[in-house]
Amino acid sequence: MEAETDAEIRQILQNSDQSLAAAQINEVLERQNNVPLNIAVTGETGAGKSTFINAFRDLNDEDEGAALTGCKETTKEVTAYPHPNYPNVTFWDLPGIGTTNFPAKKYKKKVGLEKFDFFIIISAHRFTENDVKLAKEIKKMKKTFYFVRSKIDSDLDNEKRSRKSNFNKEKTLTDIKEDCIKGLQDAGFESPQVFLVSSFELHEYDFSLLQETLERELPEHKRDALLMTTPITSLEIIAKKKKAFKSKIKYWAAASAAGAAVPVPGLSIAVDVSILIAAITQYVHGFGLDIPTMKRVAARTGVSYDDLLAVIVSPLAAAEVTPTLLLRVMASLAGTAALMAAEEGSRFIPILGIPIAMGLSYVTTSRVLSHILNILTEDSERVFRKAFGSK
Repeated sequence: MEAETDAEIRQILQNSDQSLAAAQINEVLERQNNVPLNIAVTGETGAGKSTFINAFRDLNDEDEGAALTGCKETTKEVTAYPHPNYPNVTFWDLPGIGTTNFPAKKYKKKVGLEKFDFFIIISAHRFTENDVKLAKEIKKMKKTFYFVRSKIDSDLDNEKRSRKSNFNKEKTLTDIKEDCIKGLQDAGFESPQVFLVSSFELHEYDFSLLQETLERELPEHKRDALLMTTPITSLEIIAKKKKAFKSKIKYWAAASAAGAAVPVPGLSIAVDVSILIAAITQYVHGFGLDIPTMKRVAARTGVSYDDLLAVIVSPLAAAEVTPTLLLRVMASLAGTAALMAAEEGSRFIPILGIPIAMGLSYVTTSRVLSHILNILTEDSERVFRKAFGSK
């Protein structure tokens, strides 16, 4: 995937009208950032499908755009829930198989199972006969499915209350998982994998393992789409996102260099600012440092929004990234202003000016994005530790 993108951008820089090259590189990046990913979530009434969909999208149940939740059947038709920051990723809340409106025999055709990339089958207890029927139907289509045992936090609380002095958390988790696996084996699945998840405590139990498994088994070109939408549930997720963002800096820098090739006064700086804002806004959203996400984390964890803000260093976090704010941040970086001035002046040197300007623009954009990426990564780590402790 990366090699293909490298080749495409190299061809743009070599063959295109330089006045169009920056826009064409941005189109390549936009295409990468808008790879569609359709995730189906299904299970019987009360399994916690809607709450899981909300949690994966980093929404609380009462937030605007959240999937409807409740103890009654709230999923009566196939319902799409796009991610609030990444609309190319859609979670589909599917009615349970075997309901009056969706009988098992007509389920595949009525729901349109072919359009989904993978399926998450959720149960709050043992997986049912209908869950098994659906899994076997998905298997016939040669698509992937994952068994998620939900509401683990409630199970642990109930077990703790009933056992009191001899409660053993790890044994309880093992017993729940083994019971689910045995039921699926009895239904004909050889080596079923079951993920224990609490939608209210995604940083606990098996959610990280589920994310790793989904990422590993997705086609390469869809992995970034999943990673970007994954909520910050561990320091490892932050590190993965940083690596993904870092791999694209060379493309943003190439777009900047292409903009510097056009000898129009002030154009290169305008292009650079536009490119930087686009990239940094992705960083802020990806790391969960936008204001709405941070407020939801505060509400979910009980750590105040002001306390989360207090650990942030970068002025670009929890703020709208505007040209004025960005230029102020860039002015504080050693040597950046001098590089920008040198780039602007060098473009008008006969013969050698444009190549020099392109090189300076590439270096400036790379340096700025690398620096800001490092600071925002550290901010995300600090916010995570503050919200969830050292977990």
